[in-house]
Amino acid sequence: MRVLKYAILGLLDQKELSGYDITRLFKEEVGNFWSAKHSQIYPELKRLTEEGFIRYETVIQGKKLEKKMYSITEEGRAELSKWLTTIDPIPETTKDEFMLKAYFASSMSIEELKQQIDNQLSSRKVKLTFLKKRMDDLLEQVNHHITVSSPQFGHYLVLSRAQDRETSYINWLERTLNLIEKEQKEQ
Repeated sequence: MRVLKYAILGLLDQKELSGYDITRLFKEEVGNFWSAKHSQIYPELKRLTEEGFIRYETVIQGKKLEKKMYSITEEGRAELSKWLTTIDPIPETTKDEFMLKAYFASSMSIEELKQQIDNQLSSRKVKLTFLKKRMDDLLEQVNHHITVSSPQFGHYLVLSRAQDRETSYINWLERTLNLIEKEQKEQ
């Protein structure tokens, strides 16, 4: 299944976007739960255009710069709707390289393990701070009143889930560090 196809259709269902805008949204917004690179996005835009799910209009920006502004077609909306209403199974476990390293903790020294955990903890705290700022900005846009019918409700759901995920990860890392330090004191 081409999930990127549906991610792009969903973004274009919200508003007309350039390829650059779509790439930026994957870095800033969608990247909290789905990733795609520039090298994947542009071929998918071409394919979606050929399939009739999107169309584009070339506009002039500045004096000479041309850019394509993409929009969803009725066929694209129907395709998106079909995907949105499909019931999906629970996905396979996502890849997490740090967790793979943690699984092999017995192959590291205690200091190496603590360094890995400290680095992960620091990175996760930075990410959580970023997510909280994004949530504050979103709530500011809606005057701190979000409803199911708000256009920003989906973004709110994703941000709140991302915050919960990072908070949980941080709590687990802190508990793990405490466990290691407790064991070191007992030795």
